[in-house]
Amino acid sequence: MTIPNLITTLRIILVPIFVIYLINDHSLGALAVFMVAGLSDGADGFLARLLDQKSTLGAWLDPMADKLLLVAAFIILAVREFIPNWLTVIVITRDVLILLGVVFLFLTHHEVRIRPSLLSKITTCLQMGTVFWVLAKESVGFLSVLVPGIYWVTALFTVASGLDYMRTWFVMMSERSDAA
Repeated sequence: MTIPNLITTLRIILVPIFVIYLINDHSLGALAVFMVAGLSDGADGFLARLLDQKSTLGAWLDPMADKLLLVAAFIILAVREFIPNWLTVIVITRDVLILLGVVFLFLTHHEVRIRPSLLSKITTCLQMGTVFWVLAKESVGFLSVLVPGIYWVTALFTVASGLDYMRTWFVMMSERSDAA
């Protein structure tokens, strides 16, 4: 196993620890674990490129680790009423659509390439930033003013990213049917 894949695996292991902190109302502990997970997300990609250790496993593990962390965070923060339910529904709906799209492409024998677009990367950063700001506002009160705007920007990019994925899949399917 490569060093970047080990770091990604660590991020997956951090998810239940993060969830336990959130459930037990330890926002500062949750924030610390979330920050370590976020930094590890950047580190694994950086090291994969630097050490020339990009792998198929890493291409699947990295977005899966992000999805696990973000879905857990959004669900728990929505249940605890720190994040609006509508934003959580938008975030999870996009992830479900991505999953369904990948499954559909696989079942219809299309090549499934894991290459997130720039829009998708920005969306993931905004979603992580939203969780960070919500957790940090518990410790730093003046951040509360920014949070509602962050919700709307995150929602906008999440919807745009979901539509972009759908557009990409339709193009891929039409190219394949045109070739046949």
